Amino acid sequence: MSTFLADLLVLAHLLFVAFVMAGGALLIRWPRLIWLHLPAAIWGAYIELAGGICPLTPLENQLRMQAGQDGYSGGFVDHYLLPILYPANLTLPVQQVLGGLVILVNLAIYAWVFWLRHKRQDD
Repeated sequence: MSTFLADLLVLAHLLFVAFVMAGGALLIRWPRLIWLHLPAAIWGAYIELAGGICPLTPLENQLRMQAGQDGYSGGFVDHYLLPILYPANLTLPVQQVLGGLVILVNLAIYAWVFWLRHKRQDD
């Protein structure tokens, strides 16, 4: 059961990362979602810029150890995403670039949503 819960946590974590990166686009359809997305995006950027580890990572490791599996060191991004995106290990400068990317992508999405909403009002 612990393995299943750890895997479920990984899925939830991946969905959260996707929401942090691109969830602003959902504001076109559901503008009130800003109250969930903005804090999530701020949290995601903060964790990356500060070189921190999301609290979900130690929880996943604890579940894996309860299931008799090995945990892992580093954070979620380092363990799951960086092997896909980058061949080298996660360093603080790389993590800070990712945090900046979170901010830039979300600023672009929010600007696009703002532009679309005002364009609709003008038509």
